[in-house]
Amino acid sequence: MTSNTKRTGLWLTGAGTAAVLGALLLSPAPAKAGKTYDFAIVPKSLNNPYFDLSRDGCMAEAKKLGDVKCTYTGPVTQDAAAEVQTVQDLITRGIDGIAISVADPGSIAHVIARARAAGIPVITFDADAPDTKRQVYVGTDNLQLGKDLGQQLVKAHPTPGTYAVISGGPAAENLAQRVDGVRDVLKAAGWKEVGGSPTFCNDDSALGMQQMTDLTTANPNLSAIVAVGGWPLFTENAYDDFYNKHKAAIDGGKLTIVSADTLPAELSELKKGEVAALVGQQPYAMGAKAMEILRALKQGKSEKTIQYVGLDVVTKDNVAQFMK
Repeated sequence: MTSNTKRTGLWLTGAGTAAVLGALLLSPAPAKAGKTYDFAIVPKSLNNPYFDLSRDGCMAEAKKLGDVKCTYTGPVTQDAAAEVQTVQDLITRGIDGIAISVADPGSIAHVIARARAAGIPVITFDADAPDTKRQVYVGTDNLQLGKDLGQQLVKAHPTPGTYAVISGGPAAENLAQRVDGVRDVLKAAGWKEVGGSPTFCNDDSALGMQQMTDLTTANPNLSAIVAVGGWPLFTENAYDDFYNKHKAAIDGGKLTIVSADTLPAELSELKKGEVAALVGQQPYAMGAKAMEILRALKQGKSEKTIQYVGLDVVTKDNVAQFMK
């Protein structure tokens, strides 16, 4: 054994031994041979098909990594209190790491702090909680998504008019940023937002669809509806009925619909001309990267605090390639 080797072991005594022991205690614990990490991904709601893609990415990446298990769990419908309870339950069972799409940053902060105190890495995906102890956000640049929606509306409907926004939960930070992005672009382009906008469907597709009907009924001359999430369009048959009712206005350019997300039902509606443009997130990539990031954090590695995945702008000109 060389003298250098001895210095890296516990051959020192007194103050030297204390210093080495202190450094070892403060260093991240090395991965155990054969260790399988159980990482949870917690969506805002299990009944939102958007999050199915994050689940799929999570599962695929866990299989690829080999030493990771993906646990997909959360409230069935969007419910901030139920999401908090889900995270508390995961902490109690000793989960190795948690990725959360945050429904309400204010209500989740204390359980994120509790998880971190227990040595559990916590990141957010899709919807952030920046003023908490979460370590990383992986997801969409939501302000840019909103701006892209506004820009696609202006391209499809160059003459300024009146518009309404449909959002999800009023406390969701990511959705508020999207609404801000929409407003920034449309205000600059001379558009006016109607009273009562945005409406909030709490990620309930049927309610989002009902709100589209209510908005057009309350505002007969409404020029556009911007959905900052795809909820109304997820109800494909109901949305088809809405389109058929307003076919003359939509086909004639008097009423323009643009929406976030690019799920199969939405792409089908775009191909049929029922919606003017979609701005898609990449939830599959979010789920996959969440597993990579949690694994790195669990192993004591550092990660960039904000990690954006891309956006896909889809119109009638390129919808066919996305449907493949």
